[in-house]
Order: sequence, then structure tokens, then C-alpha cells
Amino acid sequence: MKEVIPPEVIERKILLIRGQKVMLDKDLAKLYGVTTGNLNKAVDRNLDRFPDDFMCRLGNEEFKNLIFHFGTSSWGGTRKFPRAFTEQGVAMLSSVLRSRRAILVNVAIMRTFVKLREILSTHKELAYKLSQLERKIEKHDEEIKTIFDAIRQLMSPPAKRARQIGFR
Repeated sequence: MKEVIPPEVIERKILLIRGQKVMLDKDLAKLYGVTTGNLNKAVDRNLDRFPDDFMCRLGNEEFKNLIFHFGTSSWGGTRKFPRAFTEQGVAMLSSVLRSRRAILVNVAIMRTFVKLREILSTHKELAYKLSQLERKIEKHDEEIKTIFDAIRQLMSPPAKRARQIGFR
């Protein structure tokens, strides 16, 4: 089955805000093929489905930061601060937006979140293995240095060694 939206498009819409991976209402609305106003109306009619850990409204500073980051042209005449939906909030949107496209888009978004989690997990494993390897190398470096010092002492001429000990 052909994908409704390529995962790369979805990945670019996932932002890190307040330490959470989120998607903004305007981006979700575009993906779902509805207006931002209609998406937010559906959410407003079902606010009990969207607790604080599923959705939040951005504050003034966060909004200014987004405008600075993305430029003002794409924001238009926004009267309210955007809403940010966590992975669970996006999943809950499928229960309030009931179109066939909403279902397909939701599946694609969930797969993208899972893929990102797997990538992050792989990066954590690699970082851990790299730090273990660095510790081993540091230990080996010290041991190799000790070996080279011993070899240098053995390679020094006997006369020099005799003088170091105190004989002539």
C-alpha cells in the first residue's frame, strides 16, 4: 500500500518542545487535510481527551522562538498561541477526527514516532558502547606506556645504566 505521507515529511514536523517530541496544530491540520481552526474546534469539543501530557498551548516565549526559527511568513495572522500535541495527543486525535485520511495519516505518524524512538535507542546503545571502548583504550594506553618505558630502559646502553645506579 502506498504511504499517504512520506515519513521524512512527518519527521520534519516533529519538534522538541519542553523536552517532549511534539507536533503543532497547524502542521497536523495540513497533514490531515483540514484547517487549523477545524482541528482545534474538534479538540475543544473533546478537551477531556487531551490532558496536559497529551497537549499544551505554547507560551509567548516559545511562540516567539518558533517564529524566529521558522520565519514569520508561515504563521500568518495567528490569534491564539499554537497547540503542541505529544505522541499520545496525536493518537487521541484519531478519535476526534474520523475521516479515512485522518486514520491513514495517524498510522503514518505513529510509525514515524516509533521509528524515531528506535533510532534514539540505537544512538544511546552506540554511545554507551563507545564510552566503554574509550575506557578500555585509556587503560590499554597506560599499560602500553608502561611497556614502552620498560623497553626503553632495557634498550639504554649498559654504561649509561651503570652510571645511573652509581657505578663508573
